[in-house]
Amino acid sequence: MFAIAALRAIIEMLGLCLIGQGALFAIAGRNSEKNPIYAMFRLITEMPVRLFAHLLPAASASWLKNLFAFAMLFVLWIGLAILRKFV
Repeated sequence: MFAIAALRAIIEMLGLCLIGQGALFAIAGRNSEKNPIYAMFRLITEMPVRLFAHLLPAASASWLKNLFAFAMLFVLWIGLAILRKFV
C-alpha cells in the first residue's frame, strides 16, 4: 500500500514538473533555456521523457515527446489510484 502511494507521488511530481516546464516555456518562449527553474524542471523530467520517447517515431518534435510523456504519466497515475482502491 505504501509503495503504491509513494510511486503515485513520484509520478505526480513528474507530471507537475512537466506542467511547470510547459508553462515556463509558454511565458518565456525561446529564452526559457536561460531560466534556472526551467533547467531544473528539464533535468527532473529528462529521464521519463526519454523513456516514453522510445514509443514515438524518431523524428517527433520535442513538445510532442513532452506531451506524450505527460499523457503516459497521467495514465499511470490514474492506474495506480485504481490499484490502490483494490489493494
